[in-house]
Amino acid sequence: MKPIEYEGDKSAVYSQEGSGQRFEDILRRRLSRRVMIKGAAASTAMVVARELSATGALAQDGTPAATPVASPGASPEASPVAMGAGAPSFEAIPLSTAGEMTVAAGHILTPFLKWGDPLLAGAPTFDLSSQTAAAQEMQIGYNCDWIGFLPLPMGSNASDHGLLVVNHEYTNPEIMFPGYLSPNPEYVEGSEDIAEFLTKPTQEIVDVELAAHGLSVVEIVRSESGDWSVVTDSLYNRRITATTQMALTGAAAGSEWLKSNTDATGFEVSGTLNNCAGGLSPWGTVISGEENFQQYFANLDGLAADIPVRAIHERYGLTSGRSERRWEEFYDRFDIVEDPNEALRHGWAVEFDPYDPASTPKKRTALGRNKHEGFTSAIAPSGQVAFYTGDDERFDYAYKFVTAGSYNPDDRAANMDLLDEGTLYVARFNEDGSGEWLPLIQGEGELTETNGFASQADVLVNTRGSADLLGATKMDRPEDFETNPVNNKVYLVLTNNTNRGTEDNPDVDAANPRAKNAHGHIIEITEDGDDHAATTFSWEIFILAGDPTDLSTYFGGYPKDNISAMSSPDNIEFDIDGNLWISTDGQPRSLEVNDGLYVVPVDGPDRGYLKLFLTGVPGGEVSGPEFTPDNTALFVSIQHPGEGGTFEEPVSLWPDGEVAPRPTVVLVTAEGGGRVGV
Repeated sequence: MKPIEYEGDKSAVYSQEGSGQRFEDILRRRLSRRVMIKGAAASTAMVVARELSATGALAQDGTPAATPVASPGASPEASPVAMGAGAPSFEAIPLSTAGEMTVAAGHILTPFLKWGDPLLAGAPTFDLSSQTAAAQEMQIGYNCDWIGFLPLPMGSNASDHGLLVVNHEYTNPEIMFPGYLSPNPEYVEGSEDIAEFLTKPTQEIVDVELAAHGLSVVEIVRSESGDWSVVTDSLYNRRITATTQMALTGAAAGSEWLKSNTDATGFEVSGTLNNCAGGLSPWGTVISGEENFQQYFANLDGLAADIPVRAIHERYGLTSGRSERRWEEFYDRFDIVEDPNEALRHGWAVEFDPYDPASTPKKRTALGRNKHEGFTSAIAPSGQVAFYTGDDERFDYAYKFVTAGSYNPDDRAANMDLLDEGTLYVARFNEDGSGEWLPLIQGEGELTETNGFASQADVLVNTRGSADLLGATKMDRPEDFETNPVNNKVYLVLTNNTNRGTEDNPDVDAANPRAKNAHGHIIEITEDGDDHAATTFSWEIFILAGDPTDLSTYFGGYPKDNISAMSSPDNIEFDIDGNLWISTDGQPRSLEVNDGLYVVPVDGPDRGYLKLFLTGVPGGEVSGPEFTPDNTALFVSIQHPGEGGTFEEPVSLWPDGEVAPRPTVVLVTAEGGGRVGV
């Protein structure tokens, strides 16, 4: 995702100054409940004190501990630690500020898919100096993020042949095109109203950007020698862009909200924007999340204050004046005054069939409209399918959608419209470790016509406003959700929120226990009865990220002297042993090091033993980790390398070392061809 500026003091210990609760008190209550539930033999007080001591929150006498002095860039101590069955055995690597990627010993990094690589038959070789929209529509898009691997043939468990699906979240024109930024002669240092540089888009540049958004579908194959390659003449290869025609389906489709100047029916939409993370359905389709769509639309202040759509746009943070990208100067659909409803047609779950390159992508409105990070699915005992998704904004919510119909493993066609009917829920996390999924159904509770919700379309278009009324828990930027295939639990990533507990912002709570939360955390959710269609759950905090010497960090109760420093968890993935792999987005601001990819066991004696496996490059986040089914290949995105620089003054030229950096999907393999990370 596009980073949100870090605003905290990275050297601070987050002791909740000025907030109504102390971090130690909140964590003590949570750990106390967890110990009692698990039936610990020792007394609760003793075990809680031990676990708090392990976090650094308490000294041996139960008082707040002193802060140890250590560099956040220090590598974990090399003291031997007994590994549990299935726990990754590689030696953790140190944090890095280097210009190149690093990876744990015994592994190989290979830049595999780069922005501009030819994808479709007849695609030209990438030429930075002569980019065109027509060429970009035939080449790999920009800013790779989420990655999905789908075996070939369909329905198999193949690990040497498949389709790689890659999201292309947004573009960085300032490092894609020469002369895109120019000094602003009116700039005054320290001014909050005037940018130091002015953007200078042209029609040609904007059209290239539109073509660089969306997704790529790529057939890939591994040879007998173990080398992976792209099948460049594959009929499966496909580009989906910001101009690809799509259908709107579900309860909001056809409503007045979704009718625009270019579509009077409310059933068709041009393109997808800001595809951040995603997921795969049990029936082999891709569900891609549209996240920060607000940045593309301009001139909200031009709408009259009493127009109903304006309130919705304000809740979703649309731009008051000129947009940073200035696409509205070339296309009216990005000007809110000219087309007030177009922005409502973005922020949805986009489902398409990668096995059918002629299929029409569908925006499934039943899953709600917000800044979707991604989707993970799980099949309930009833056969219904649950999809979890986070709304990546400070103080927004975690959601679950449960299909009305049941998954049919023997009839793929019968599953293809399951996402059009079901119940959308939003999460409430209670202080005692219980939780509730609150249904977002028009006519129930506060979601009435009196409160502005006269139809289910109203609820879905303004999902955030609906969740506000129900009193859902405001979270610290809910990003990725993933279900663990081994223990059946669900893991929710909260990336960071430096506004927590400040000024008039919401205070800390049990699920978000740190004020000025610069480093983020991960919550472990257990659905009641292990039923993903359940409406109640229990939860506990698994990781409170940061420098392990920070008193407010916590790593599943594991001793912190062997823990790798980590900040701003973003995307997660599980290996076949159920170990959690975590990519980060924000460490350059919080820890002043490159982002990375980490792994941590979630069960057994090594629960919480976090180790750094791979590091990124300056300006780039690490995202989208995805394994082949046998875990012998790992694909990782390096998104926006060099962000923070310009074409003329780059901060990175990775991976080619030439004129400009290129977002790239990296292939990680183990020397000798075994499993990655073992």
